[in-house]
Amino acid sequence: MKHTVTFLPDNITAFVNQGENLLTAAAKAGVYVHACCGGDGVCGKCKVLVKGEVRSDKANLKQEDWDKGFRLACRSTVESDVEVTIPELTTKGGKALKRKPKTTRTVSAKALDSLVGKWDIDPPVSKLYLELPPPTIEDNIADMQRVMRGIRQHWPDPRDPYYDLPQLIKYLPRTLREADWKVTLLLLRGRHKGDPFRIIDIEAGDTTGKLYGLAVDIGTTTCSGVLINLHTGEVLAESSGYNGQISFGEDVISRIIYAARPGGLKALQAKVVATINAIIDDICRQLIISPSDIAYMMAAGNTVMSHLLLGIDPKYLREAPYVPSVSEFPLTRAAELGLHAHPSTRLFLYPCVASYVGGDIVSGAHACQMAKSDKVSLFIDIGTNGEIVVGGKDWLVCAACSAGPAFEGGGIQYGMRASTGAIEKFKIHPESLEPMLVTVGQTKPSGICGSGLIAIVAELLENKVIDQQGKFRHDLDTPRVRQGSSGWEYVLAWKHNSMIGEDIILTEVDIDNLMRAKGAMYAGYRTLLESVGLSFADLEQVILAGNFGAYLELEQAICIGLLPDIDRNSFYYLGNASMLGCQISMTDMNRFRERDGVRQLMTNMELSESPDFMQHYMAALFLPHTDMRLFPSVSKKLEDV
Repeated sequence: MKHTVTFLPDNITAFVNQGENLLTAAAKAGVYVHACCGGDGVCGKCKVLVKGEVRSDKANLKQEDWDKGFRLACRSTVESDVEVTIPELTTKGGKALKRKPKTTRTVSAKALDSLVGKWDIDPPVSKLYLELPPPTIEDNIADMQRVMRGIRQHWPDPRDPYYDLPQLIKYLPRTLREADWKVTLLLLRGRHKGDPFRIIDIEAGDTTGKLYGLAVDIGTTTCSGVLINLHTGEVLAESSGYNGQISFGEDVISRIIYAARPGGLKALQAKVVATINAIIDDICRQLIISPSDIAYMMAAGNTVMSHLLLGIDPKYLREAPYVPSVSEFPLTRAAELGLHAHPSTRLFLYPCVASYVGGDIVSGAHACQMAKSDKVSLFIDIGTNGEIVVGGKDWLVCAACSAGPAFEGGGIQYGMRASTGAIEKFKIHPESLEPMLVTVGQTKPSGICGSGLIAIVAELLENKVIDQQGKFRHDLDTPRVRQGSSGWEYVLAWKHNSMIGEDIILTEVDIDNLMRAKGAMYAGYRTLLESVGLSFADLEQVILAGNFGAYLELEQAICIGLLPDIDRNSFYYLGNASMLGCQISMTDMNRFRERDGVRQLMTNMELSESPDFMQHYMAALFLPHTDMRLFPSVSKKLEDV
């Protein structure tokens, strides 16, 4: 149910879901509310006057304020149409602050449901329950032939399944007899349409109710898993965690180098296997199931991550002409890699295109059906390694550029994943320079996630706390801008308002790391477009993918120069495209079979070999860019301050 929230005195109206936090609603509407503690209710700064029904508690409010209708925005959820009056802010001397914060509404990318399309429930594995007659002197055919006869009697498909596993034959006789000849077969579909099914396992009793598939996104920084009910396509549970390989290097180049050391490749493989196992175990604990209940695994990752998972030496991915060992990975038994799974469970890895354009991008382009679209699209996966695809149904050109881990909280002094306590939304008062912080989970802040970092830098730039080179002004009358141990910095949260008991700051080094990351991405788009004779004006769709993209606000991303300054209606949001592609393929075999056509349509361009890329990169190391003609709306904003 939607409710109307009107913020006064600016008379800004927002439509929010019932139960939405009032402070979050204000942030989305672009309304500044003084809030220092991230939404934990301890600073008491976000006091607002409410008319209408909200669910709230007194927290740090005095009784007299409560009786007058004041509530803490961070401790209130919307239960009806409400009117919210934000009190006038004053200086320490009691004078009203003259300059009001600008109201900048959140402009979000559109959902991509129309382009992702529908998919059927037709998974790559299925189960068949059989009740077989036990053998007798008169009916004494072999055990496997008895199973095959039972299949013919109950199986609607005219093609007989086949078996090719010696292990299956070894435990088949005992399983049949211990189960009183009541068993469930796990059947794997053929790779090509028309191929027969293969019997890959036999289980005692009727286990047809348990048919689970695990989709896995193997990211350089973060790995994620989603468990799917393959009968319904429903997502049952999910989990994620840092890729354990980070201890050997934050980017793929560092890991390729480490893999060349004695025992390095084995150690890297063990780390990513342990990371995926932790995800599997967490998901199984949530549902109280066993890892052996997972019938199939489908994964996607960049080329380096895929090589490392399979224990393939990635050395030549880094050396010209940048050739992977294999582009189509073999169907693998998950348990043989050390993954917590039944011995029969298969793991499918999405195919890669080139050394730095991997299965995660093929999976994403596959999910949004770029290869079927009549429109010219720019697909962007923003992460540690930024990958880009341009084109439509007749051609696709792709490239990769190393953005670094800044977008996922890496390389930032107080950076963290988008988990509880991460600052995800930020506004600043233009006169007092006091912040409005909203954290994931509305708790005291613990650090800064990628979307929060973009929001902070955009707000600091728009309010001229930093210049276009990312340097802090030294003449500002605020204790929040100060000289720190590593240079000038802005204090986002004082230690008494933080979860970690110390000041949470943003430094010029942090801003520089973000500028390098966004500069690499922007230079990549521009170089790839120019390589096919296009410019940003030719784009009909910009599809945003990546783990942190769900919280990315277009205006802020454009303000710092991460995204091109074009019509906002051109932007679509896909989220974790790699995971979505795996989920679709896990559920619908027909959609799954389209993946090779997507990969074959993609032509890779090596940006590291392009002199144009380096020129565009150097030009983009500015907020938003050295050529402000490319960012007309941002230029106007900065002039109006």
